[in-house]
Amino acid sequence: MPAFLRLNSVSLGFSVLLTTGFACAAPTLLPETSINADREAEADSPRVKEVSTATRTATPVRYVPQAIDSVKTAAVLDYGTNDLGTALSGIPNVSSGADTRFDSLRIRGFDASNDFYLDGVRDDSQYVRDLHNIERIDVLKGPAAVLYGRGSQGGIVNRVSKAPEAGRRSSIEAQGGSEDMRSLYADLSADATENISLRLNMGNQDSNSFRDDVSSHRQLFAPSISWQLTPRLNWLAQYEYSRFDRTPDRGIPGVNGRPADVKRETTYGDDRDYIDDKAQSLRSKLTYELNDNWQLRQTLSVFKLDSDFDNTYLTGANAVTNRVSRARFQQDLQTRNVFNNLEAEGTVDTFGFEHRLLTGVEIGSQRRDPKLYTSLAANRGGQAVPTLDIYNPDRNQSHTGPMTVSSDNHTEVESRAVYVQDQLRLNDQWQLLAGLRYDRFDVETTNMAGIKDGRDNNSTSPRVGLVWTPLQDHSFYASWSKTYSPVGGGLIGITPGASGNANDLDPELTRQKEVGVKSDWLDERLSTTFAVYELELYNRRTTDPVDPTLTILTGLQRSRGIELTATGQLVGNWYLRGGIGLQDATIVKDNNGLEGNRVSNVAKRNGSLFLTWKPEQGWYAETGLTLVGSRFADNQNTTVLPGYGRWDALAGFRQKEWDLRAALNNLTDRTYYNSATSAGQVRLGEPRNVVVTGTYSF
Repeated sequence: MPAFLRLNSVSLGFSVLLTTGFACAAPTLLPETSINADREAEADSPRVKEVSTATRTATPVRYVPQAIDSVKTAAVLDYGTNDLGTALSGIPNVSSGADTRFDSLRIRGFDASNDFYLDGVRDDSQYVRDLHNIERIDVLKGPAAVLYGRGSQGGIVNRVSKAPEAGRRSSIEAQGGSEDMRSLYADLSADATENISLRLNMGNQDSNSFRDDVSSHRQLFAPSISWQLTPRLNWLAQYEYSRFDRTPDRGIPGVNGRPADVKRETTYGDDRDYIDDKAQSLRSKLTYELNDNWQLRQTLSVFKLDSDFDNTYLTGANAVTNRVSRARFQQDLQTRNVFNNLEAEGTVDTFGFEHRLLTGVEIGSQRRDPKLYTSLAANRGGQAVPTLDIYNPDRNQSHTGPMTVSSDNHTEVESRAVYVQDQLRLNDQWQLLAGLRYDRFDVETTNMAGIKDGRDNNSTSPRVGLVWTPLQDHSFYASWSKTYSPVGGGLIGITPGASGNANDLDPELTRQKEVGVKSDWLDERLSTTFAVYELELYNRRTTDPVDPTLTILTGLQRSRGIELTATGQLVGNWYLRGGIGLQDATIVKDNNGLEGNRVSNVAKRNGSLFLTWKPEQGWYAETGLTLVGSRFADNQNTTVLPGYGRWDALAGFRQKEWDLRAALNNLTDRTYYNSATSAGQVRLGEPRNVVVTGTYSF
């Protein structure tokens, strides 16, 4: 019998353990064909039954007292999408705020630029992430500091990577499309022995753009190993190298309160502009079963980023002179993150109550070294960056003057945390979730003049949730959670010797109240979530009205909203995924002139609906709508991004080894705007385009 068919109950059981994060009952030995059939059926459904992002324990989604949305990356990669902002477009009350340099999202109206995680480990460096080594993306909505620490005001985004699986088939995928997009990726699996499974994801992608002189190149190399060292001890090791070399594209300016009426392809950069991100991640996870009820997990993660750029970008537009002003920056950025986490998870019974306990200790060390160069202004003996005509820019007008170092900081962050969580089963109808985390956050920054400054912060983050299941397939829930954002915890670093009291402030605080109902329908094939929430940043930093040199913590930002999502199988070969969100995200109290304004990049309503027909073999098809309401490009609410609807479709044919499909994006060729960094930088969405994908499995 070939080695890849020799699956015993131990190796298969620990493969499930790695996927779910907790010990399962010993599985029944199955032939390879049954295993692959089950995997294919599960892959076709958009429904995710169980997640660990919300509780760090494998928990059915219906018993998580908080809204969580999951997106399988296969569903978006088929459309040529390889960035988080586009992949999550249409997720209720989630919107993109992406900058050309790094991923950025708003969740329930709050910035989540630093709330990215990879397999539950903080990944807050500034770069654009690759999705080809990612199985799915989990969006946990609302504060998550009880498990993940600082930040997470509106929620977190956790990417779940592709891990080795015993008996898994390999595949090679080629993709081509509009604007010279072409890629080749391999997802290779092998079982070296009965106890060792290997997996390698690697590939390359090149693409031009509908935007003038904009192109990109991606590389990926991601090997991993799962080794059953003993019947009770498993080791999972994963390495990932990704590179994204591209032309920066800051978009178009706003003019008279709207995006400028220019051709889609119009850009305002310089031919020398570039951004080059090189990211490396190494993760080691040891899982040890103490007995049938308790498990220890130790995770070590090391991440390194080298990011360089030279960017001439627009800073604003003058509607009277029809000129676009620009600036030029260069930056060399290096970051290094090291996180070590030790967790114990198990079950105990006390007085007839079943407790599922989780306790953990997390130690983190982060380094950030950004060196920034700027162009000297003409009044300082330098050359100004030439302005351009809004409607007919001559990009040959290039800045040729000297660049000077404007900042060269070194920041060190040391973090320590301890947390405990109890998932208490009171009876068949009632479950209680309670958690508490204590964090200590120390930040120290040294600037180019040798001036050093540091601050220490500590905070306690609670979480309480209640789930009531009066009917077998319907669970009502209520939850309350709180998070904190310390000085220097956002982009990592403080300004040494800053004027006023900016470095001496207490953390900003956020709290959320949420109620909802989660249901399973059609013999548990289809799941829905309905949620109502109020989320407040009630310790928001704002200017002291008496002394403008001081900052006080009296501001308030509030988001209130409703969400409804549905995912799963309707009947036969028909599948559904989608949802709708309504929210009001407002700056309620502020002394900087923003009081009463809507938060930038946040629509009052958004949603999506995709319908798929996918038999096990033969022809299949999918079509869907993504709807986003109007938003403001800035917190000053000076420039409106119009709402839009985008219609996409896909058709394919598959057999046992082959799968060929073609996707048509933006069928109606609608002009729309993805996001904005400011009123002067509005990013455009893709026009109508086609993507063809072929996959061979073996």
